Amino acid sequence: MLEPKVWQLTTGSVVAGLALVAVAVAVAGPWDSGQRKAEREWAAAQGRTGGTHHDPTAPRTPSPAPSAPDVLSVLTAPDADPADLSAGLGKTLGPLLDDEALGPSRTASVVDATTGEPLYGRGANTPMTPASTIKIATMTAALSALGPAHRIATTVTATPDARTLTLVGGGDATLDRDGLRDLAEDTTRALRDRGVTKVALRYDASLYSGPRAHPIGPNDNIAPVDALMAGQGRLDKSAGGPAPRSGDPAGDAADLFAQLLREEGVRTTAAPTAVKSAKPAKPAKSVKPAKPGTDAKDAKPGTDGKGAKDTVVARTYSQPLSALVERALTESDNDIAESLARQTALAAGRPASFEGAGQAVHAQLEKLELPLTGARFADGSGLNRKDRASAALLTALLARAADPAHPELRPVLTGLPVARFSGTLRSRYQDAAPAAGLVRAKTGTLTGVNTLAGTVVDARGRLLAFAFMAGSTPEPAGAQTALDRLSAALVR
Repeated sequence: MLEPKVWQLTTGSVVAGLALVAVAVAVAGPWDSGQRKAEREWAAAQGRTGGTHHDPTAPRTPSPAPSAPDVLSVLTAPDADPADLSAGLGKTLGPLLDDEALGPSRTASVVDATTGEPLYGRGANTPMTPASTIKIATMTAALSALGPAHRIATTVTATPDARTLTLVGGGDATLDRDGLRDLAEDTTRALRDRGVTKVALRYDASLYSGPRAHPIGPNDNIAPVDALMAGQGRLDKSAGGPAPRSGDPAGDAADLFAQLLREEGVRTTAAPTAVKSAKPAKPAKSVKPAKPGTDAKDAKPGTDGKGAKDTVVARTYSQPLSALVERALTESDNDIAESLARQTALAAGRPASFEGAGQAVHAQLEKLELPLTGARFADGSGLNRKDRASAALLTALLARAADPAHPELRPVLTGLPVARFSGTLRSRYQDAAPAAGLVRAKTGTLTGVNTLAGTVVDARGRLLAFAFMAGSTPEPAGAQTALDRLSAALVR
């Protein structure tokens, strides 16, 4: 059981809660193709997120996500009798959990997020296939291991004569054409100072190990897991969401970089060639940028063949890990999830593979003293049916993210989609009033599997964490509606 805490969401009523979450939606992001243009521009004007040249140097002390103050405040928990609340939940949730649309296997857990005290459970400790709700575990582990300020670097190095460049992937699954263009511009400036206009181009995606392809095989929902990619390997770079993916994201990113170099006036002698570094660098909790043209301890992919070290000529960074976590949860981004699972493995000194990442996530959650009986992390995204998590684990993760002693985990809460407002819940809860704006939850959907885990503010102003899991569901629409009704009932 989690340690007792006394704090609560800033809301005294359902109406106040709705207004609060509406504000949080307006400022929290992430701002991608699914959000309105005006909102993106407003958010950018506030300086809440950093661009590719934003200085990533940050204190090692963890801090909440930028949107966290709009969602959470430290208050005294309202008086309420847990026994009364638990009895009421049993009467309310029991019949809803018996809905045939949820199939023959269904489990549930509801806890008081202020204390971690279980309020309702049915098979709460039974491991189930979690689908995408496993991302809650992946994100918690990554934030715990690396801190919310961590940024992922993509680097260009050059041999001492600056006539051979290497594009080095650091595992940023959000790198896009604009990020590569910034790298090309910075690289061109460095080469111009040395009088170089023609180079050989190599690329290094060896930071990750093991199988690149997800066990589900080629799929529009995820690219091969490479340490170097642009636009998440989408063949149509303008497409968002599920889309056909490249079989070689790293090679395609290198080809695009070569094209952008040519546009800047730097020619390449031949098509980019793949190379492997002798030893992948372990990411630090606080990434410090190296000045272009100087040696960098965290990026030495090779030598010129004579023992001289390559030097960094350009580098770009991802947004802070807090923003990556929020985006991964809001939009259920599988590519980011797999990337952050591997970043967790690297931080722990384990192989950055499916197996190594799963071991690292498990070990990191053990440090947080979470109930891991029967848990298995076969991947970071939840696409693998071999993943296992209990409803009790999911609610414990959410309660731990709400713990004032762990502000570094707050993006797990701020990144949850909001009912009828954002992400994968934008079109849900059509007939499950009054959940709009008050339920924040991560969805999970595979054929025959439907799950939902998140937080809700009840009528007393108490923050509850919940997880509902269903297996062998007859069809997804009915199961999703049943899950929506279960979580909406917690509001009342």
